Amino acid sequence: MRFAIRGALRLGLLLATAWLAAEGAATAQPNVPITRDLAGAKDHPLVPRYEGSLIIGYKTDRFAEVDIPMGPSVDPGVEKRHFERVDAVEGARTRLLYIAPMERTSLEVIRNYKEALLAGGFKPLFECNRDTCGDSPERPFLEFNASRRLSATQVMEYAFSAGVVDPRMLVVKLDRPQGTVHVIVFAAYQENVASKAASNRVAVFVDIVESGTMEKRMVTVQAPEMATNLSREGKQAIYGIYFDFDKADIKPESKPQLEEMAKLMQANPALKVYIVGHTDNQGALDYNVGLSQRRAEAVARALATQHGIAASRMTARGLGPLAPVTSNATEDGRAKNRRVELVQQ
Repeated sequence: MRFAIRGALRLGLLLATAWLAAEGAATAQPNVPITRDLAGAKDHPLVPRYEGSLIIGYKTDRFAEVDIPMGPSVDPGVEKRHFERVDAVEGARTRLLYIAPMERTSLEVIRNYKEALLAGGFKPLFECNRDTCGDSPERPFLEFNASRRLSATQVMEYAFSAGVVDPRMLVVKLDRPQGTVHVIVFAAYQENVASKAASNRVAVFVDIVESGTMEKRMVTVQAPEMATNLSREGKQAIYGIYFDFDKADIKPESKPQLEEMAKLMQANPALKVYIVGHTDNQGALDYNVGLSQRRAEAVARALATQHGIAASRMTARGLGPLAPVTSNATEDGRAKNRRVELVQQ
């Protein structure tokens, strides 16, 4: 007997929202046999595939922010997606979508993943099945922000059209000297009426995040350079202020940039500035505006309390994603848009 979850998941949406790359028109057509891996896709070296599975979706990001599920999902409504509890991590991200061989169950698949990952040194963090995964466990994987989608034609758009049954999820972690690795495995059996090639098969979504892998490319802007740019252009973009993921807590590695900002203010006692926080376009507008406001306030507070800069010389404002310097279509672009700016009053 299979157990249907509340709210049938159209996995075509799940595939699209996982930012996975499509092989082309052939793989997006119903009833076309799935006989080989997606072109250019490959397994992650730390996570073996279930024997006989084929990769039908694949996407990598050099650096991303990811919520790692640590409890069952909750359903706060459209435009939101989260679990009861998460660990927020950052790092290089790899996402893979597999389709398992015929006659395999989600239980069999997830048990094999667990055995292989634990044998590889991973430690279990969270595990669920059927109703213990919470209300609509697929919802946190769905992406409501159209700007994150790969293209107008979504990944495997027509591959899965009916409900998912017997969903199972496994979350594990591997600690190693070069950084921590988190892996999420979500498997569910598909009852498909649109594609014979995908019917009666388990789909497996694997999300891998390798922390400690960000390439540090932002250079601390020196006080004289900031003074020149403020005089010429009236503003200065700052990329050397780092925050904890989804928070307004300034990281210790921001110290050199804060010191240069303090030197600027100390050398120019008549200077007054707006400290403006900016985000990329990932997430809800109101939330990002609020987050950027809190981060701008944190910078002003650090300059005042740690460096003696008069609070009256600084006004904090948050614009969220409303003033990008480039497109948010790529991770490089989003990184450039996540910044603090000094604007001369």
